[in-house]
Amino acid sequence: MKPAAFEYHRARSVSGAVGLLTELGDEAKIVAGGQSLVAMMNFRLARPEHLVDITHIDGLAGIRREGDTLRIGALTTHRAVEKADLGDFAVLSRAMRWVGHLPIRTRGTVGGSIAHADATAEWCLLAVLLEARILVEGPSGRREISAEEFFLGPFTTALEPDELIVELVFPRPAPRAALTEYADRKGDFALVAAAVDLDTDRIVLGGVGPVPAVVRGESYTGTTVRARAAAAADSLELRDEPGISAHYRRGLVRTLVERAYEEAARG
Repeated sequence: MKPAAFEYHRARSVSGAVGLLTELGDEAKIVAGGQSLVAMMNFRLARPEHLVDITHIDGLAGIRREGDTLRIGALTTHRAVEKADLGDFAVLSRAMRWVGHLPIRTRGTVGGSIAHADATAEWCLLAVLLEARILVEGPSGRREISAEEFFLGPFTTALEPDELIVELVFPRPAPRAALTEYADRKGDFALVAAAVDLDTDRIVLGGVGPVPAVVRGESYTGTTVRARAAAAADSLELRDEPGISAHYRRGLVRTLVERAYEEAARG
């Protein structure tokens, strides 16, 4: 299928993109890698009247370390993160193997994934797990939004219509963190994803609700990994859905949390 008609705009700067979004209103959408939005447009699930292309804006791609803080530009591709030597943030590069297929990782961007806000998306889970801050810019300037406050519901965020994501800020290293997931076929959307950080005892789950679900691991201090995984699964309110029962999804949560703990322990 082909998308509905739209008008294309190319932004040359962040301020220029913000100006276009302000001028064009709610019917404008940002496009970068296009790996989510263009597919939705082709199926007529999204019908923006205007596309604002930000791929030619200088300074929005790149990875840089500032002390214990890691900053990743919104236009940085999944593949760039996958290939980067991130030291004690290596969980980010290791997790990229779960992102679709190589062409998607090569074109798709970090900021695009965060803005799309799929509750099973790897970047959404990682941002919540590591308590990232999302730097956005709008007509009133720049502001930071914590990851847990950014995701509001299915494909819904705290981003205003005239704002765009500029950067993800990870405030602390995570040398003992891991993310794993399960899909029926490699590259498909995950049925369930689980991420853990042993240093903060946080568990974040995808595919179990409208936003990444945080489970406080400290509630189970002193128990075995299996018991923590079971407790995390049992704490969820799940329901049967077409093609997948709540019982099956709960079993996936238990298994994946255990695997994530084991991988995180190996460092």
